[in-house]
Amino acid sequence: MPYDPNRHHRRSIRLKGYDYTQPGAYFVTLVTHERMPLFGDIVNGDMRLNDIGRVAEQCWLDVPFHFPHVALDAFVIMPNHIHGILWIVESPPETPEMPEMPETVGAKNFSPLPPPSSPPSSPPSSPPLSPPSSPSSFTKRPRGTSKTIGSVVRGFKIGVTKWVRQNTDIYIVWQQNYHEHIIRHERALNAIRRYILENPLRWYLDRENPACTGPDPLAQDIWAMFRQDDADHPAGGDP
Repeated sequence: MPYDPNRHHRRSIRLKGYDYTQPGAYFVTLVTHERMPLFGDIVNGDMRLNDIGRVAEQCWLDVPFHFPHVALDAFVIMPNHIHGILWIVESPPETPEMPEMPETVGAKNFSPLPPPSSPPSSPPSSPPLSPPSSPSSFTKRPRGTSKTIGSVVRGFKIGVTKWVRQNTDIYIVWQQNYHEHIIRHERALNAIRRYILENPLRWYLDRENPACTGPDPLAQDIWAMFRQDDADHPAGGDP
């Protein structure tokens, strides 16, 4: 689905030593087990979600209800993977009451892991980006709410997996781990938003597509940008 500003590989590519609880924007990618097209199909450049895809979409939209320090940006559900931009904000906005969901979707399916036994160390300076909400509307985070991107992804995966196991004969839904990248500047943010928006149209170039016909120049530009950004900001340096 395209970016709506009003609503929203097996190894994880992390920068060693970086504090992934600090405020800022992160680009995450989750891939299905064996790249199976569990979420639907691309038809004429448009993503058509099936039941599992709709559950995945709803669980993603539910993330801020379970993690008040996380705000959603652009995201897309593809046949066998999900791209999304997640913001960690210093203080969460007022959390609305959990809306009513169909019986098969909602809080009972979303199972975030418990917070770590010890609090994370104080984060370094915030990245030079602003979250998509007014800081004046922020309130104090409830005690015990996890702030880490890893906890968000694990909770989301658990929620989708629980529904799939209860309603289909599929048992393994996801590849282990996930991809994540720190978004350090507006140029990267805008490029990733464009990539997410156009992902269904560019499915024929997507490396997660078994029938991929070649590299995607836009994706290559983004990965090159990430490599350069990580080289310019080694672990322990200013983000």
